[in-house]
Amino acid sequence: MSAPGVLVTGGSRGIGRAIALRFAQEGSKVVVAARSSDQLDVVVREIEAAGGTALAANMNVVDHGSVEAAVWRAKDFLGGKIDVLVNNAGAFAVKSLDKMRPADWANQIEVNLNGAFLVTLESLDYLTESDAPHVLNIAGHSSREGRAGQIAFQASKEGLRGFSDALREDIKGEDIRVTTVYPPPTNTNIYDDVDGEWDRSSMIEPEAVAEAVYQAWADKSSPNDLIVPGK
Repeated sequence: MSAPGVLVTGGSRGIGRAIALRFAQEGSKVVVAARSSDQLDVVVREIEAAGGTALAANMNVVDHGSVEAAVWRAKDFLGGKIDVLVNNAGAFAVKSLDKMRPADWANQIEVNLNGAFLVTLESLDYLTESDAPHVLNIAGHSSREGRAGQIAFQASKEGLRGFSDALREDIKGEDIRVTTVYPPPTNTNIYDDVDGEWDRSSMIEPEAVAEAVYQAWADKSSPNDLIVPGK
């Protein structure tokens, strides 16, 4: 099984970085996309040290022009096709409805849901050029159950589940696999900027999610909904 060409959004840190490195260990060419140039350059060096080949692509997933340009660069770097697309870019904030402003709601919807739509839309033609294309959308356990203060996050991630399900039906004739991934709370620096007390010792590490994603790609019979176990 040859190593796939991979595009990972939100690839500069956390789960996205871990996924990029996991595919790099198998010799993949990996495009890491995010807004932060400095962090992307660090991940590119890590990918190359792990045995892969990497490209840093600046991408703001809520800006259609930015997405279009970055996907075009990714397609060229990956030889005219995209084998694996991982929609991982995400925004997370904790606010109850009475304290939430429209901008708070819009940010999480735009990054978590609209971003996946734009990246998938621009990648679709290049996915169809692959012999075994696979789209993996990173949702979360909390999209499957109610949690206080996460109304925007959960709405966006539940929307991502619906996006995956409908996309799967839309592209049946293209033989593109679509997997929704549900990791439990994961110990990443996304919690550094979020109010509240978090027991990060009870969380899984990003590498556990990355392994589940890699195995979902490798196992052609993996389920459409992949629930990553917690501790």
